[in-house]
Amino acid sequence: MFAALLLAAGAPQTAVDAERAFAAMAQAKGQWTAFRAFAADDATMFTPQPVNAHTFLQPRADPPQSVRWSPAASYISCDGTTAANTGPWRGANGGHGYFSTIWRRQPDGGWKWIVDGGDSLAVPRVEAREAKVHKAICNHPRNPPEPPLGIESKVGAGASPDKTLIWWYEVARDGARTFAVRLWNGRAYDIVIDDRIAAAAR
Repeated sequence: MFAALLLAAGAPQTAVDAERAFAAMAQAKGQWTAFRAFAADDATMFTPQPVNAHTFLQPRADPPQSVRWSPAASYISCDGTTAANTGPWRGANGGHGYFSTIWRRQPDGGWKWIVDGGDSLAVPRVEAREAKVHKAICNHPRNPPEPPLGIESKVGAGASPDKTLIWWYEVARDGARTFAVRLWNGRAYDIVIDDRIAAAAR
């Protein structure tokens, strides 16, 4: 409903706008309420193993205060159907880190997130006033790279229909995770997100 009100007010529909609306709803309505509202049916979170977001979030009450976040960069496929946003987050009690989220455009023109992850950081990232938007070059890539096939790990992958943006994750048994996004530059794929999340200390 909150997102619908923003759209009715004339908010443009980009993945950056969707990220900002998502973050705004978290402050106004509650963190997990916003996560549920903006998640696609098949959305994935990491706990640290990959899980369906709705299954994980359904029984969870909103925390008293939500994490705050904002996009610093957005990478979008040539066909405009798939985007990857990344940027800093700040916890209500002083923690900080970064997020990386894959978004998919919906039939109504809006966006839903399909993969969400990130990590904490010892030194916070600087918040950007405006997210930098990078769009893939519009020609047909040949032989897009295949995601790694992990041994004793869980792997997920996807791409825009035109294959100009591709992503994948790999999660080891101990929870260590790699999350990667590649964007087509007309001749090859640029590495635009390459997150490496260590296993949690025991």
